[in-house]
Amino acid sequence: MKVVIFGATGQVGRYLVQQAILMGHQVRAFGRNVHELPDDTHLLEKIKGAVFDPGEVFNAIKGTDAVLSALGGSFDGTDKTRSLGIRNIVEQMKASGVKRIVALGGAGVLDHPDGGLAIDQESYPPEYIPVGKEHQKAWEILVDSGLEWTFVCSTDIINADVSGGFLTAVNQLPEGAKGHINAGDLALCMLQELDRKSHIRQRIGISAV
Repeated sequence: MKVVIFGATGQVGRYLVQQAILMGHQVRAFGRNVHELPDDTHLLEKIKGAVFDPGEVFNAIKGTDAVLSALGGSFDGTDKTRSLGIRNIVEQMKASGVKRIVALGGAGVLDHPDGGLAIDQESYPPEYIPVGKEHQKAWEILVDSGLEWTFVCSTDIINADVSGGFLTAVNQLPEGAKGHINAGDLALCMLQELDRKSHIRQRIGISAV
């Protein structure tokens, strides 16, 4: 499969690039600092660009089979990369005819056992509300897109490799969820969702065991 990865040099994006190549995918890594990625495989194409630029994003997506988005940014709500970046990606996917996307989100947009979203609960940590709102906007854009999306929503991300020790659940955090997940495990889950296509237009909650 030929995939394009947005946020390819971020905390999760680097693991996505690494693992996608190990799985035999042809990878287009898109970002501002892609020169930092290794040059040791013919399966990797590095594309330097800005996620807000329609032309650059269109050219990166065109001719691929699927999109992986690990867009990040600050936690204070002033950085709109997550929401506006997804909006541009969605628009360029429609223009190029690519329908499948697996994107990274936050646990705040998962369903809460008491009803509503986790981010709407009084117990939700206030320091996470600004970034949670950005994830919510990104999810709403995906919902309205008509694309074949899956939104993988994580607890706190630790910069650590694949352990294989993680739990998932549809539209909510899995029972027994911890408050963290390895970046490597998160990348693995996103690639598994891409291959399985079993959770189209659904949110996936993920955490460490």
